Amino acid sequence: MVDLLVTYMEMLAPPRGAPPAPPLPDAIVARERLDPSSYIDLYRAVGEPVQWDQRLRMPGPELETLLARASTHIQVLRVGNEAAGFCEFNDVGQSAVELVHFGLVPAFQGKRLGPFLLDRALRAAWSHRPKRLWLHTDTHDHPAAQSVYGRAGFRAYARRMETFPD
Repeated sequence: MVDLLVTYMEMLAPPRGAPPAPPLPDAIVARERLDPSSYIDLYRAVGEPVQWDQRLRMPGPELETLLARASTHIQVLRVGNEAAGFCEFNDVGQSAVELVHFGLVPAFQGKRLGPFLLDRALRAAWSHRPKRLWLHTDTHDHPAAQSVYGRAGFRAYARRMETFPD
């Protein structure tokens, strides 16, 4: 077991202003319905450096059900034909939508693609008119995660130590 400081953040209004231009000419963000194998490949590519394992421990049928839900939206960033990152939202269509996963494949980090992906994905989630979006981040996440979320419009509302499987 490992103890991590978890920060809970929420966003109570959609992003303001015009969406940012793509930082690379062939960068696009779109909702995709990924099959479990494609999802796990992208999840691993993004999450291994920051020790994501939640979906890897999920039984296959449960993951299939999650990915098939109308309320699960996965916004994928592609640069050319290559998946460069994703945002996963749960409970889309409800009053509170959770941003469950957000990240980039390491080879695409440092190119301003993260803020671009996050902004486009948040705008898509807000188009369903929730009252709030929320997320949690912890000490294993990318060191810039909280500041990126803050610049996107999220504010911390709780912090606590939590114990997770090692």
